Amino acid sequence: MVFESARCGGYGPGAGPSRYLPIADHGLIGDLRTVALVGTSGTIDWYCCPRFDAPSVFGSILDADRGGSFELAADVPARTRQFYFPDTNVLITRFFATDGVGEIQDFMPIGDESGEAHRHRLIRRLLCVRGSLPFSARVAPRFGYGTEPHSARLQGDRVHFESENLSLALTATVPLECDGTDAWSHFKLLEGESAVFALDRVGAEVALRGCARHEAEEQFQATVRFWRRWLGASRYHGRWREMVHRSALTLKLLVYAPTGAIVAAPTTSLPEEIGCERNWDYRYTWVRDAAFCVYAMLRLGFTSEAEAFMGFLSSCIMCEDADAGPLQIMYGIDGRRELPERELPYFEGYLGSSPVRVGNSAATQMQLDIYGALIDSVYLYDKWGQPISSHRWDEVGAVVDWVCDHWDQPDEGIWETRGGRRDFLYSRLMCWVAIERAMRMATRRGLPADLVRWGQSRDAIYRQIMKRGWSAEAGAFVQQLDGDVLDASALMMPLVKFVSPVDPKWLATLDALGKNLVADSLVYRYDTGASPDGLPGTEGTFSICSFWYIEALTRAGRLEEARLAFEKMLTYSNHLGLYAEEIGPTGEQLGNFPQAFTHLSLISAAFNLDRALG
Repeated sequence: MVFESARCGGYGPGAGPSRYLPIADHGLIGDLRTVALVGTSGTIDWYCCPRFDAPSVFGSILDADRGGSFELAADVPARTRQFYFPDTNVLITRFFATDGVGEIQDFMPIGDESGEAHRHRLIRRLLCVRGSLPFSARVAPRFGYGTEPHSARLQGDRVHFESENLSLALTATVPLECDGTDAWSHFKLLEGESAVFALDRVGAEVALRGCARHEAEEQFQATVRFWRRWLGASRYHGRWREMVHRSALTLKLLVYAPTGAIVAAPTTSLPEEIGCERNWDYRYTWVRDAAFCVYAMLRLGFTSEAEAFMGFLSSCIMCEDADAGPLQIMYGIDGRRELPERELPYFEGYLGSSPVRVGNSAATQMQLDIYGALIDSVYLYDKWGQPISSHRWDEVGAVVDWVCDHWDQPDEGIWETRGGRRDFLYSRLMCWVAIERAMRMATRRGLPADLVRWGQSRDAIYRQIMKRGWSAEAGAFVQQLDGDVLDASALMMPLVKFVSPVDPKWLATLDALGKNLVADSLVYRYDTGASPDGLPGTEGTFSICSFWYIEALTRAGRLEEARLAFEKMLTYSNHLGLYAEEIGPTGEQLGNFPQAFTHLSLISAAFNLDRALG
């Protein structure tokens, strides 16, 4: 079903499609502190240094002229193909031209806890594998989201880029030129020859260092070993192993190693609709998204990520402010609470989609569902990882006590609407999950808890949802209590074991959602016309909801439908198996990219569907 609504404007001034690659035409590399997006053209057009939420150095994906980029490509017409070195996050971009074939190997070495962890080295190794090819490179950083002036000076085989808050050094094994702002090179490689470009953060913590060919080879091999060793711990050996493992590798890239925080996506302001203002900064840790990531990682056998995130929660974000609640919905990757939202008016936005935003004012919203996601992840970690400590159980008890006192109130909900607080069914559902999972832990391990009080609150939530969350008119569980608008978040009801997956009311809901919100396996969150969310325009289908739908079909025993829908969803990934937040009307990726929510739900759907198929 396609919803009718006011459409936003087209491309902004000068923002024609030829100046911007499709969002999907990118791969991701990273070092567990930050990432870079590499286009199929060979251009790095998104890179923040030294961490995910730092100001961009290369940001041409948000402004082709002012954002800055690192271009590297064959200097003749060429077809390109892109793939990951098997079982790693090392990205290969190949160029096929009349006289030869070349490739770029892009990767970021994983630093240890020594000073090298602060280097944030980005290595681009170029090889000519057949014939001969001319190549060109242009490195044009634009610091501080394009606002900080910088200088560039050539010194031997190195160019120093210096701004007020960040300094970078570019070294190369081919001659470089510099005009005081940018650096470039034109060179030719014969079959078997190679060239190396390395971009390093430099300063008091990190000494200057070149990157010769032999060192690039050593770091390439070390990076390959790191990713293969990590992925080797996976317990998944099912039908969709390649896609599941690519999703796991992607989720791992979204982990901020120093704290264990997990970002929702590594980008900001990639639009949910081209030319519109539904553009948000996702480079922060949402409690909900990160908790679901923990679930997905635990499913595959990766317990250290879950342990690190639990430590992040415990040390960074638990607080004593009972009125505001023990949790914010999101935090900075260092645990900070203040994430002020502002606009960058000088950036035109991807394909003219403005405003470009940094920071996120949704941090001040109340979203009660986060407590269910959090306690469920703690429950699963206690079950599949390590039994939680007595101190952590005290934290769980405090959270659940707060939920018992505050579950029955309106909030902004999972979709972070900006149209005021409402009585969302999903928020009530996840409050039920928070209490129910805590009761399971207490009972299984004999932990101290006020089970009588907790049970009374749990049962009250259940009765309220069954009485006021069911609409006889819609023949389904609905978005808000006493309403009649459908919402895809209801798909979580059987997934969290609130209702039987074959309960008649649930099956009626599944049919209603399929009729009204599903198109070719793609699922809309809700009808923005029937349920205004305080924002103009519309959006694409939400990919996490599509995978929830597949899992709901699986649990209902409709395995043929589930498998077909899953296979269809796989065709909507990009060429590397990556997903943005949403899918547009013609199958294009929309929203921040890649998005953790989508990849974790893919893992869950694949795991459960594979098990059901036997």
